[in-house]
Amino acid sequence: MHFSLNPEFGNRMVTLMAALVLVLQLAMTAQRWLVTNIRIFGLQSFLLAAIAATIGVFNNSPHLLAAAGLTLGVKAILVPILLERLVARIEIRQEIEPLLNAPVSVLIGGGLTLIGYIVAASFNRPDQVPGAAGLGHNTLAVAISLFLIGFFTMINRRKALMQVLGLLSLENGVFLATISLTYGVPLMVEVGIFFDVLVGVMVLGILIYRIRETFESMDVSRLRRLRG
Repeated sequence: MHFSLNPEFGNRMVTLMAALVLVLQLAMTAQRWLVTNIRIFGLQSFLLAAIAATIGVFNNSPHLLAAAGLTLGVKAILVPILLERLVARIEIRQEIEPLLNAPVSVLIGGGLTLIGYIVAASFNRPDQVPGAAGLGHNTLAVAISLFLIGFFTMINRRKALMQVLGLLSLENGVFLATISLTYGVPLMVEVGIFFDVLVGVMVLGILIYRIRETFESMDVSRLRRLRG
């Protein structure tokens, strides 16, 4: 049975999910509970997988569907499980002293979001391809905002685990930008990227555990003690 999908409906779905992704990223800047932040990241990755899957379905792109499956399996399920087990092992569940408090962090996140939309406006194409081929092109501003807020999280948070989550959020922004601008990179490249993410999380997890064992804290500022 043949049926056609409405690109306008797909565009609304993608826009809604992208907005939720941005809201979750802003929520992460104010949240101090580590497990909650890990689950926010997992939900954000799930929405990114749904965005990729939606664009893939509307454009009949197996390549994007594979990318969505990898995002779901690695970043929405496996990485959060690994990080939650790490939190349970090191027995530190809350970030006590970020460099900037929650209200200021949220304001800065809002400012970075505004910058993201200003930068994305320069990529606006009035003659943008209509229909399914143009699906997701309006998410570039969200992608840039994710990148900027993820970078800010890495600077603002002292806990090594939160810096890892900031790096992963930054990578989510790059992934969304890739979908928005080019509908993804070759599948083998994406497989390599996801493998690198998984290995990187495992290595960083071991490093965080060693920092915790040595300094009885995940505060990376304490690494200054290693200077001679």
